[in-house]
Amino acid sequence: MRTIIIGYGMAGSRLAGELARRGHDVTVFGAEPHAAYNRILLSGLLAGTAAESTIMLPEPPDTVDIRLGVEVTSIDRAARTVNGVPYDALILATGAEPITPPIEGISGVPVFRTLDDCRRIVKDAEGVQSAVVVGGGLLGVEAARGLAERGLAVSIVHGAPHLMERQLDGPGGEVLAATLARLGITVHFGQTAARTPWGLLLSDGLAVPADLVVMACGVKPSTTLAKRAGLAVGRGVLVDDTLRTSDPAIFAIGDCAEHRGVTAGLLGPAWAQADVIAGLLSGLPASYQGSRPVTRLKAGQIDLAAMGVAEGDEVLTFTDPARGTYARIVIERDRLAGAILIGDNPSAGQVIQLYDRGAPVPSDRRSLLLGRASGAVTAESPVLMPDSAVVCRCNGVTKGEIVRCGARDVAGIAAATRATTGCGSCVDAVAGLARSVT
Repeated sequence: MRTIIIGYGMAGSRLAGELARRGHDVTVFGAEPHAAYNRILLSGLLAGTAAESTIMLPEPPDTVDIRLGVEVTSIDRAARTVNGVPYDALILATGAEPITPPIEGISGVPVFRTLDDCRRIVKDAEGVQSAVVVGGGLLGVEAARGLAERGLAVSIVHGAPHLMERQLDGPGGEVLAATLARLGITVHFGQTAARTPWGLLLSDGLAVPADLVVMACGVKPSTTLAKRAGLAVGRGVLVDDTLRTSDPAIFAIGDCAEHRGVTAGLLGPAWAQADVIAGLLSGLPASYQGSRPVTRLKAGQIDLAAMGVAEGDEVLTFTDPARGTYARIVIERDRLAGAILIGDNPSAGQVIQLYDRGAPVPSDRRSLLLGRASGAVTAESPVLMPDSAVVCRCNGVTKGEIVRCGARDVAGIAAATRATTGCGSCVDAVAGLARSVT
Protein backbone atom coordinates (compact mmCIF):
# COMPACT_ATOMS: atom_id res chain seq x y z
CA MET A 1 0.00 0.00 0.00
CA ARG A 2 1.29 3.43 -0.98
CA THR A 3 0.93 5.75 1.98
CA ILE A 4 1.73 9.46 2.22
CA ILE A 5 2.09 11.29 5.53
CA ILE A 6 1.98 15.08 5.52
CA GLY A 7 3.82 16.29 8.61
CA TYR A 8 7.03 14.97 10.12
CA GLY A 9 6.53 15.93 13.73
CA MET A 10 6.09 13.59 16.66
CA ALA A 11 2.89 11.98 15.33
CA GLY A 12 4.01 11.70 11.70
CA SER A 13 7.41 10.23 12.52
CA ARG A 14 5.86 7.66 14.87
CA LEU A 15 3.39 6.53 12.19
CA ALA A 16 6.05 6.44 9.47
CA GLY A 17 8.18 4.09 11.53
CA GLU A 18 5.28 1.81 12.42
CA LEU A 19 4.09 1.53 8.82
CA ALA A 20 7.59 0.94 7.44
CA ARG A 21 8.18 -1.88 9.91
CA ARG A 22 5.00 -3.49 8.58
CA GLY A 23 6.20 -3.36 4.99
CA HIS A 24 4.31 -0.32 3.70
CA ASP A 25 5.56 2.00 0.97
CA VAL A 26 5.74 5.30 2.88
CA THR A 27 6.50 8.85 1.73
CA VAL A 28 6.65 11.69 4.26
CA PHE A 29 6.54 15.43 3.55
CA GLY A 30 7.89 17.60 6.35
CA ALA A 31 7.67 21.39 6.21
CA GLU A 32 10.55 21.86 8.66
CA PRO A 33 14.06 21.20 7.36
CA HIS A 34 15.00 19.07 10.38
CA ALA A 35 14.70 15.41 11.19
CA ALA A 36 11.91 14.67 13.66
CA TYR A 37 12.49 15.96 17.18
CA ASN A 38 10.72 15.86 20.53
CA ARG A 39 8.88 19.18 20.68
CA ILE A 40 7.98 18.56 24.33
CA LEU A 41 11.64 18.81 25.34
CA LEU A 42 12.26 22.20 23.70
CA SER A 43 11.91 23.87 27.11
CA GLY A 44 15.10 22.09 28.21
CA LEU A 45 16.85 23.36 25.11
CA LEU A 46 15.65 26.88 25.88
CA ALA A 47 16.86 26.57 29.46
CA GLY A 48 20.27 25.33 28.35
CA THR A 49 19.85 22.04 30.23
CA ALA A 50 19.49 19.88 27.10
CA ALA A 51 21.44 19.62 23.85
CA GLU A 52 19.78 19.35 20.45
CA SER A 53 21.12 15.84 20.05
CA THR A 54 19.12 14.71 23.09
CA ILE A 55 15.75 15.81 21.71
CA MET A 56 15.97 14.09 18.32
CA LEU A 57 13.55 11.20 17.77
CA PRO A 58 14.62 7.80 16.40
CA GLU A 59 14.80 7.74 12.62
CA PRO A 60 12.36 5.42 10.81
CA PRO A 61 13.75 2.62 8.62
CA ASP A 62 15.70 3.65 5.52
CA THR A 63 12.83 2.45 3.32
CA VAL A 64 10.81 5.56 4.26
CA ASP A 65 11.06 8.34 1.64
CA ILE A 66 11.42 11.46 3.82
CA ARG A 67 11.22 14.82 2.04
CA LEU A 68 12.22 17.57 4.46
CA GLY A 69 11.69 21.27 3.95
CA VAL A 70 8.75 20.63 1.62
CA GLU A 71 5.50 22.40 2.44
CA VAL A 72 2.46 20.78 0.84
CA THR A 73 -0.03 23.41 -0.27
CA SER A 74 -2.65 21.27 -2.02
CA ILE A 75 -3.99 17.73 -2.33
CA ASP A 76 -5.37 16.31 -5.58
CA ARG A 77 -8.11 14.09 -4.17
CA ALA A 78 -9.44 13.08 -7.59
CA ALA A 79 -6.06 11.81 -8.80
CA ARG A 80 -5.03 10.77 -5.27
CA THR A 81 -1.68 12.53 -5.51
CA VAL A 82 0.34 14.90 -3.34
CA ASN A 83 3.07 16.87 -5.12
CA GLY A 84 2.80 14.36 -7.94
CA VAL A 85 3.27 11.35 -5.64
CA PRO A 86 0.35 8.86 -5.78
CA TYR A 87 -1.24 7.45 -2.63
CA ASP A 88 -3.69 4.76 -1.58
CA ALA A 89 -3.93 6.26 1.90
CA LEU A 90 -3.07 9.80 2.99
CA ILE A 91 -2.53 10.85 6.61
CA LEU A 92 -2.63 14.47 7.72
CA ALA A 93 -0.28 15.03 10.66
CA THR A 94 0.04 18.77 10.15
CA GLY A 95 0.04 19.57 13.86
CA ALA A 96 -0.86 22.97 15.26
CA GLU A 97 0.13 26.55 14.64
CA PRO A 98 0.78 29.37 17.13
CA ILE A 99 -1.98 31.74 18.15
CA THR A 100 -0.84 35.34 17.76
CA PRO A 101 -3.21 37.79 19.45
CA PRO A 102 -3.54 41.31 18.01
CA ILE A 103 -0.91 43.20 19.97
CA GLU A 104 0.25 46.56 18.71
CA GLY A 105 3.86 46.50 17.53
CA ILE A 106 4.28 42.75 18.03
CA SER A 107 5.29 41.96 14.43
CA GLY A 108 8.59 40.11 14.26
CA VAL A 109 8.56 38.92 17.86
CA PRO A 110 9.74 35.29 18.18
CA VAL A 111 7.16 32.61 18.98
CA PHE A 112 8.03 29.62 21.17
CA ARG A 113 6.91 26.63 19.09
CA THR A 114 9.51 25.01 16.80
CA LEU A 115 13.18 24.09 16.95
CA ASP A 116 14.04 27.09 14.77
CA ASP A 117 11.98 29.31 17.08
CA CYS A 118 13.91 27.97 20.05
CA ARG A 119 17.24 28.55 18.32
CA ARG A 120 16.28 32.14 17.58
CA ILE A 121 15.16 32.83 21.16
CA VAL A 122 18.38 31.35 22.56
CA LYS A 123 20.41 33.55 20.23
CA ASP A 124 18.35 36.65 21.04
CA ALA A 125 18.75 35.95 24.77
CA GLU A 126 22.55 36.19 24.56
CA GLY A 127 23.82 39.28 26.35
CA VAL A 128 20.40 40.59 27.43
CA GLN A 129 19.19 41.07 30.97
CA SER A 130 15.39 40.84 30.89
CA ALA A 131 12.56 39.17 28.99
CA VAL A 132 8.78 39.19 28.96
CA VAL A 133 6.70 36.24 27.81
CA VAL A 134 3.25 37.01 26.43
CA GLY A 135 1.02 34.11 27.46
CA GLY A 136 0.69 32.22 30.72
CA GLY A 137 -0.51 28.86 29.47
CA LEU A 138 1.60 25.70 29.46
CA LEU A 139 3.99 26.91 26.75
CA GLY A 140 4.30 30.36 28.28
CA VAL A 141 5.24 29.04 31.72
CA GLU A 142 7.78 26.66 30.19
CA ALA A 143 9.30 29.47 28.11
CA ALA A 144 9.47 31.81 31.10
CA ARG A 145 11.14 29.23 33.31
CA GLY A 146 13.62 28.35 30.55
CA LEU A 147 14.66 31.99 30.10
CA ALA A 148 14.90 32.45 33.88
CA GLU A 149 17.25 29.46 34.06
CA ARG A 150 19.48 31.35 31.60
CA GLY A 151 19.75 34.12 34.19
CA LEU A 152 17.29 36.62 32.71
CA ALA A 153 14.82 38.62 34.78
CA VAL A 154 11.51 37.34 33.40
CA SER A 155 7.92 38.55 33.48
CA ILE A 156 4.77 36.86 32.16
CA VAL A 157 1.87 38.89 30.79
CA HIS A 158 -1.34 36.86 30.74
CA GLY A 159 -4.80 37.97 29.70
CA ALA A 160 -6.69 35.48 31.89
CA PRO A 161 -7.26 35.80 35.66
CA HIS A 162 -4.80 33.00 36.51
CA LEU A 163 -2.08 30.86 34.91
CA MET A 164 -2.82 27.76 32.80
CA GLU A 165 -6.56 28.33 32.98
CA ARG A 166 -7.24 25.38 30.66
CA GLN A 167 -5.68 22.96 33.15
CA LEU A 168 -5.83 24.67 36.57
CA ASP A 169 -8.49 26.19 38.78
CA GLY A 170 -8.01 29.57 40.48
CA PRO A 171 -6.31 28.31 43.68
CA GLY A 172 -3.97 26.08 41.66
CA GLY A 173 -3.07 29.00 39.41
CA GLU A 174 -2.30 31.12 42.47
CA VAL A 175 0.03 28.47 43.90
CA LEU A 176 1.81 28.19 40.55
CA ALA A 177 2.20 31.98 40.35
CA ALA A 178 3.64 32.03 43.88
CA THR A 179 6.07 29.26 42.94
CA LEU A 180 7.19 31.24 39.90
CA ALA A 181 7.62 34.35 42.05
CA ARG A 182 9.99 32.44 44.34
CA LEU A 183 11.96 31.54 41.21
CA GLY A 184 12.20 35.21 40.23
CA ILE A 185 9.40 35.33 37.63
CA THR A 186 6.80 38.10 37.89
CA VAL A 187 3.28 37.53 36.56
CA HIS A 188 0.83 40.21 35.39
CA PHE A 189 -2.76 38.95 35.06
CA GLY A 190 -5.78 40.18 33.13
CA GLN A 191 -3.74 42.51 30.94
CA THR A 192 -3.55 43.37 27.28
CA ALA A 193 -0.35 44.97 26.04
CA ALA A 194 1.33 47.04 23.38
CA ARG A 195 4.97 46.66 22.45
CA THR A 196 7.33 49.59 22.89
CA PRO A 197 11.04 49.96 22.13
CA TRP A 198 11.82 49.19 25.78
CA GLY A 199 9.34 46.35 26.47
CA LEU A 200 5.56 46.25 26.92
CA LEU A 201 3.00 48.80 28.03
CA LEU A 202 0.12 47.05 29.81
CA SER A 203 -3.51 48.08 29.64
CA ASP A 204 -3.44 49.30 33.26
CA GLY A 205 -0.62 51.70 32.38
CA LEU A 206 2.19 49.65 33.91
CA ALA A 207 5.44 49.63 31.91
CA VAL A 208 7.21 46.26 31.83
CA PRO A 209 10.78 46.72 30.60
CA ALA A 210 12.27 43.88 28.58
CA ASP A 211 15.21 43.42 26.24
CA LEU A 212 13.48 40.38 24.73
CA VAL A 213 9.78 39.68 24.06
CA VAL A 214 8.58 36.12 23.38
CA MET A 215 5.11 35.03 22.28
CA ALA A 216 3.66 31.84 23.76
CA CYS A 217 -0.11 32.31 23.55
CA GLY A 218 -1.04 28.72 22.77
CA VAL A 219 -1.76 26.91 19.53
CA LYS A 220 -4.67 25.95 17.31
CA PRO A 221 -5.07 22.95 14.96
CA SER A 222 -3.50 23.47 11.56
CA THR A 223 -6.44 22.98 9.16
CA THR A 224 -5.60 25.18 6.15
CA LEU A 225 -4.54 22.28 3.93
CA ALA A 226 -7.62 20.24 4.88
CA LYS A 227 -9.91 23.18 4.08
CA ARG A 228 -8.28 23.67 0.69
CA ALA A 229 -8.87 19.99 -0.03
CA GLY A 230 -12.57 20.34 0.82
CA LEU A 231 -12.46 18.14 3.91
CA ALA A 232 -14.88 18.63 6.80
CA VAL A 233 -13.32 20.86 9.44
CA GLY A 234 -14.48 22.07 12.86
CA ARG A 235 -11.87 23.28 15.32
CA GLY A 236 -9.71 20.58 13.80
CA VAL A 237 -9.97 18.15 10.90
CA LEU A 238 -13.04 16.05 11.71
CA VAL A 239 -12.36 12.30 12.05
CA ASP A 240 -14.38 9.24 13.08
CA ASP A 241 -13.32 6.36 15.32
CA THR A 242 -11.14 4.99 12.51
CA LEU A 243 -9.54 8.47 12.25
CA ARG A 244 -10.87 8.84 8.71
CA THR A 245 -11.84 12.29 7.50
CA SER A 246 -14.83 13.05 5.27
CA ASP A 247 -12.74 11.45 2.47
CA PRO A 248 -12.36 7.73 3.37
CA ALA A 249 -8.87 7.61 1.80
CA ILE A 250 -7.60 10.45 4.03
CA PHE A 251 -6.93 10.21 7.77
CA ALA A 252 -5.84 12.78 10.36
CA ILE A 253 -3.94 12.34 13.61
CA GLY A 254 -2.35 14.44 16.32
CA ASP A 255 -2.87 18.11 17.02
CA CYS A 256 -4.71 18.78 13.74
CA ALA A 257 -7.42 16.13 14.30
CA GLU A 258 -10.78 16.59 16.02
CA HIS A 259 -12.29 13.35 17.35
CA ARG A 260 -15.68 13.37 19.05
CA GLY A 261 -15.43 17.12 19.50
CA VAL A 262 -11.99 16.93 21.15
CA THR A 263 -8.67 18.25 19.84
CA ALA A 264 -6.30 16.62 22.29
CA GLY A 265 -3.12 18.61 21.66
CA LEU A 266 -0.98 16.22 23.71
CA LEU A 267 1.54 13.55 22.81
CA GLY A 268 -0.13 10.47 24.31
CA PRO A 269 -3.31 10.71 22.20
CA ALA A 270 -1.29 11.48 19.06
CA TRP A 271 0.84 8.38 19.41
CA ALA A 272 -2.19 6.25 20.26
CA GLN A 273 -3.84 7.50 17.07
CA ALA A 274 -0.71 6.69 15.06
CA ASP A 275 -0.78 3.12 16.37
CA VAL A 276 -4.47 2.76 15.47
CA ILE A 277 -3.86 3.81 11.85
CA ALA A 278 -0.82 1.54 11.57
CA GLY A 279 -3.05 -1.34 12.57
CA LEU A 280 -5.94 -0.38 10.29
CA LEU A 281 -3.74 0.04 7.22
CA SER A 282 -2.19 -3.34 7.98
CA GLY A 283 -5.59 -5.05 7.91
CA LEU A 284 -6.09 -5.32 11.66
CA PRO A 285 -9.30 -4.31 13.46
CA ALA A 286 -8.58 -1.09 15.34
CA SER A 287 -10.41 2.02 16.44
CA TYR A 288 -9.67 5.08 18.51
CA GLN A 289 -11.98 5.55 21.49
CA GLY A 290 -10.31 8.63 22.93
CA SER A 291 -7.56 8.99 25.52
CA ARG A 292 -7.16 10.03 29.12
CA PRO A 293 -4.38 12.60 28.73
CA VAL A 294 -2.35 14.00 31.60
CA THR A 295 -0.74 17.43 31.24
CA ARG A 296 2.74 17.61 32.76
CA LEU A 297 4.62 20.88 33.13
CA LYS A 298 8.23 20.44 32.09
CA ALA A 299 10.08 23.28 33.77
CA GLY A 300 12.94 23.32 36.27
CA GLN A 301 11.94 23.12 39.97
CA ILE A 302 8.23 23.01 39.14
CA ASP A 303 6.30 19.74 39.44
CA LEU A 304 2.77 19.92 38.01
CA ALA A 305 0.28 17.38 36.70
CA ALA A 306 -3.31 18.01 35.64
CA MET A 307 -5.88 15.57 34.29
CA GLY A 308 -9.56 14.96 33.75
CA VAL A 309 -12.58 17.02 34.79
CA ALA A 310 -12.91 19.84 37.32
CA GLU A 311 -16.12 18.76 39.11
CA GLY A 312 -17.60 15.48 40.35
CA ASP A 313 -19.40 13.70 43.18
CA GLU A 314 -16.54 14.39 45.59
CA VAL A 315 -13.94 17.15 45.44
CA LEU A 316 -11.02 17.13 47.87
CA THR A 317 -8.43 19.90 48.12
CA PHE A 318 -5.25 20.55 50.04
CA THR A 319 -3.23 23.77 49.87
CA ASP A 320 0.12 24.65 51.43
CA PRO A 321 1.10 27.93 49.75
CA ALA A 322 4.25 28.31 51.84
CA ARG A 323 5.63 25.09 50.36
CA GLY A 324 4.14 25.62 46.92
CA THR A 325 1.90 22.57 47.23
CA TYR A 326 -1.65 22.21 45.95
CA ALA A 327 -3.80 19.14 45.35
CA ARG A 328 -7.35 18.89 44.01
CA ILE A 329 -8.87 15.43 43.60
CA VAL A 330 -12.20 14.86 41.78
CA ILE A 331 -14.01 11.55 42.35
CA GLU A 332 -17.05 10.18 40.54
CA ARG A 333 -18.58 6.83 41.57
CA ASP A 334 -15.45 5.89 43.51
CA ARG A 335 -13.23 6.47 40.44
CA LEU A 336 -10.74 9.27 39.92
CA ALA A 337 -12.28 11.68 37.40
CA GLY A 338 -9.73 14.49 37.60
CA ALA A 339 -6.85 15.93 39.56
CA ILE A 340 -4.49 18.88 39.86
CA LEU A 341 -1.18 18.26 41.61
CA ILE A 342 1.37 21.03 42.13
CA GLY A 343 4.57 20.77 44.13
CA ASP A 344 6.06 17.86 46.03
CA ASN A 345 3.20 15.38 46.30
CA PRO A 346 4.25 11.80 47.12
CA SER A 347 0.92 10.44 45.90
CA ALA A 348 1.30 11.80 42.34
CA GLY A 349 2.28 8.43 40.88
CA GLN A 350 -0.63 6.70 42.58
CA VAL A 351 -3.09 9.35 41.39
CA ILE A 352 -1.95 9.08 37.76
CA GLN A 353 -2.11 5.27 37.89
CA LEU A 354 -5.66 5.35 39.30
CA TYR A 355 -6.72 7.81 36.61
CA ASP A 356 -5.11 5.73 33.86
CA ARG A 357 -6.67 2.45 34.92
CA GLY A 358 -10.03 3.73 36.16
CA ALA A 359 -9.46 1.71 39.34
CA PRO A 360 -11.39 2.34 42.59
CA VAL A 361 -9.88 4.99 44.83
CA PRO A 362 -8.83 4.17 48.41
CA SER A 363 -11.48 4.39 51.08
CA ASP A 364 -9.19 6.78 52.94
CA ARG A 365 -9.28 9.67 50.50
CA ARG A 366 -6.54 11.49 52.43
CA SER A 367 -3.94 9.18 50.91
CA LEU A 368 -4.60 10.77 47.51
CA LEU A 369 -3.93 14.24 48.89
CA LEU A 370 -1.14 13.49 51.34
CA GLY A 371 0.52 10.35 50.02
CA ARG A 372 2.85 8.52 52.36
CA ALA A 373 2.09 10.91 55.18
CA SER A 374 -1.25 9.08 55.61
CA GLY A 375 0.29 5.64 55.32
CA ALA A 376 -0.57 4.99 51.68
CA VAL A 377 1.65 2.83 49.53
CA THR A 378 2.18 4.83 46.34
CA ALA A 379 3.48 4.13 42.89
CA GLU A 380 6.35 6.57 43.39
CA SER A 381 8.46 3.52 44.22
CA PRO A 382 8.51 1.76 40.84
CA VAL A 383 9.41 -1.61 42.39
CA LEU A 384 6.05 -1.60 44.22
CA MET A 385 4.06 -1.13 41.00
CA PRO A 386 2.15 -4.13 39.62
CA ASP A 387 3.50 -5.46 36.32
CA SER A 388 0.40 -4.10 34.58
CA ALA A 389 1.07 -0.51 35.72
CA VAL A 390 1.82 1.90 32.88
CA VAL A 391 5.20 3.55 33.56
CA CYS A 392 5.60 5.49 30.30
CA ARG A 393 2.22 7.02 29.51
CA CYS A 394 3.34 8.51 26.20
CA ASN A 395 4.13 5.07 24.77
CA GLY A 396 1.88 2.87 26.90
CA VAL A 397 4.84 0.89 28.29
CA THR A 398 4.12 -1.14 31.43
CA LYS A 399 6.43 -2.11 34.26
CA GLY A 400 6.30 -5.73 33.13
CA GLU A 401 7.45 -4.83 29.61
CA ILE A 402 10.37 -2.85 31.02
CA VAL A 403 11.46 -5.62 33.37
CA ARG A 404 11.19 -8.28 30.65
CA CYS A 405 12.83 -6.33 27.80
CA GLY A 406 16.32 -7.49 28.76
CA ALA A 407 17.93 -4.03 28.95
CA ARG A 408 19.51 -2.90 32.20
CA ASP A 409 19.94 0.86 31.77
CA VAL A 410 17.71 3.73 30.72
CA ALA A 411 19.19 4.03 27.23
CA GLY A 412 18.77 0.32 26.56
CA ILE A 413 15.22 0.30 27.89
CA ALA A 414 14.38 3.31 25.70
CA ALA A 415 15.72 1.52 22.62
CA ALA A 416 13.82 -1.67 23.42
CA THR A 417 10.48 -0.24 24.54
CA ARG A 418 10.43 3.52 23.67
CA ALA A 419 9.91 4.32 27.36
CA THR A 420 11.27 7.83 28.27
CA THR A 421 11.21 8.99 24.62
CA GLY A 422 8.03 11.07 25.04
CA CYS A 423 7.70 13.80 27.65
CA GLY A 424 10.55 12.36 29.73
CA SER A 425 8.66 12.49 33.04
CA CYS A 426 9.06 8.72 33.57
CA VAL A 427 12.88 8.71 33.47
CA ASP A 428 13.27 8.39 37.26
CA ALA A 429 10.80 5.49 37.43
CA VAL A 430 12.52 3.69 34.54
CA ALA A 431 15.92 4.23 36.16
CA GLY A 432 14.56 2.77 39.41
CA LEU A 433 13.29 -0.31 37.60
CA ALA A 434 16.63 -0.70 35.81
CA ARG A 435 18.40 -0.69 39.20
CA SER A 436 15.94 -3.18 40.64
CA VAL A 437 16.61 -5.86 38.04
CA THR A 438 20.39 -5.63 37.77
